[in-house]
Amino acid sequence: MDYKNEFYLPEGVYLLNHSVGRPLKAAKAGFEQDFWQPWQDSGREPWGHWLGVVDKFRTSLAWLFDGRAEDFCPQVNLSSALTKLVMSHPRLNRAGARILMSEQDFPSMGFALRQALPEAELVFVPADADITDANVWDQYLSADLDLAFISHAYSNTGALAPVAELVARCRDLGVLSLIDVAQSAGVVPLSLARLNPDFLIGSAVKWLCSGPGAAYLWVNPEQLSLCLPRDVGWFSHENPFEFDIHQFRNHPTALRFWGGTPSVAPYAIAAHAIAWFAELGSDVLRVHNQALVSMLYDGLHQYGALRIKPENRSGTAILDFGQDNEAVQQALAAAAISVDRRRYGLRVSPHLYNDVADIRAFIACVEGVLA
Repeated sequence: MDYKNEFYLPEGVYLLNHSVGRPLKAAKAGFEQDFWQPWQDSGREPWGHWLGVVDKFRTSLAWLFDGRAEDFCPQVNLSSALTKLVMSHPRLNRAGARILMSEQDFPSMGFALRQALPEAELVFVPADADITDANVWDQYLSADLDLAFISHAYSNTGALAPVAELVARCRDLGVLSLIDVAQSAGVVPLSLARLNPDFLIGSAVKWLCSGPGAAYLWVNPEQLSLCLPRDVGWFSHENPFEFDIHQFRNHPTALRFWGGTPSVAPYAIAAHAIAWFAELGSDVLRVHNQALVSMLYDGLHQYGALRIKPENRSGTAILDFGQDNEAVQQALAAAAISVDRRRYGLRVSPHLYNDVADIRAFIACVEGVLA
């Protein structure tokens, strides 16, 4: 099926979906219906309708991730979600708490953990370790850890962590597990019902094509009663409209992490976009994406592009042409082919609206520089 007409697409070839996905036409229509029109057309305050938008957002996430809506809470970004989670749990808020993460994790996650838990010790899986291998993680996972922070997909390497094996290992050791799905949500299927981690954080700006501001956290019901958020507001309250300054009771669901007066517009967009992808199924995007990623690796391996085993790949191909990276990137920009570059090479991420012709154009442009 040709999905190009479902999205607003620029001229040229857009392969920056690891950064920001293209907007869905249906999501724009949904935004106007659920956010703008109740504000514009009604003589009453629109909050009643707007709060229903957040319910749609949580329901869409539950559909996508095979979970329950009440276990999700909207967040403005992942750093805020992570900070709220770790500061809420008594096991992590003590001197000597130990947290494992990878040097390949997004830096913001390390910044947030250090500031939120100044008395905790951060332990790192080295940057050069093979994070796709559960046996490598076993060298660093131990019962004296309190939390393992695990990115499902790594933005700089295009690799996937073996989250199912790692979460199971954490449970065996009595270690809390927190999964970051920022780079995988929508493009790599994940079932919370089967995986059963302790916590999950994510956003919808990339493969879910929802724009910034629609992040989320998920709390396993086994952990919720232990979590007492410090950063709270009236929407964290059991009854936000009680309006008694002397009474605060945590919301019985994950909404206890919500806080003060919420933004709504990002979730109005995201609720429709996430529902669209949930109905489609992450496996559909995964198959399409991986076919195009394989084209990239197969077409360019003779120029030094390192290929990752299919089962260990995220939705992003990392292509390193050494000293020619800059020349290749300039040629791609001149041809209106949008990618970016990080430490390990060019990052290239095909979405549903990309096709074989786009990948052929990319390969031809690279060959024009290197051949």
